[in-house]
Amino acid sequence: MKHSYKSGFGIMMLALLLMTGCIQRGVPQLPGDRSGQGYTSQWGNSSEEEKENIDISDIDQNLTESGTVIDEASGKVARIPFPISEYNRLVRTGKGTVKGQIYVTDGYDRKIYGKATRLYLNPKTSYSDQWYKESYIGGRKMTKADDRLFNYLRFTSSDTNGNFAFYGVPSGSYYLIGTVKCGQECGYENPKSIRIATVVTVKGNEIVEKDLVGNMY
Repeated sequence: MKHSYKSGFGIMMLALLLMTGCIQRGVPQLPGDRSGQGYTSQWGNSSEEEKENIDISDIDQNLTESGTVIDEASGKVARIPFPISEYNRLVRTGKGTVKGQIYVTDGYDRKIYGKATRLYLNPKTSYSDQWYKESYIGGRKMTKADDRLFNYLRFTSSDTNGNFAFYGVPSGSYYLIGTVKCGQECGYENPKSIRIATVVTVKGNEIVEKDLVGNMY
């Protein structure tokens, strides 16, 4: 009887402690969770749908004096062969950080932020250099990118204020690329997507602060 009484009393006391909060229940957390920061960061291996939404088709020109080749069937700039040896030399792991804000400015220097938009880091190689020269700077359409490229891209998303961050970035140089969508607030009748790209370089475990800034015009 005494043993039964003590067991019942112990159970009652344990229940009381749980109800009053003196014993905290464990809260599981996902590995690498950065809850509350409003953005995520991950390497490639994106789904086919995500690949379609990441427009790097304009990452090349007809055989001209500049050496650019135009694909006659599509009328788009033909990409150079995928330089697998360059990509095999890239470091795949690191401790660097790239962070900043993405936005465009109008004629009055007002900022329109890229809210909850996708950004990515594209390693700087002869393949991405061609995209930057022919598409981003030259404004030419290009043929489809080699699917192997997606294994080397790193993605993240901005928060509602345009803040973004990439974590675990290996040392090297990258094209930092993102898009700001705006409509009437930018003076457009219909919404437009404004792409912005710039070069960032990461060394070791440094934190690189780099805003991605574009102009509406």
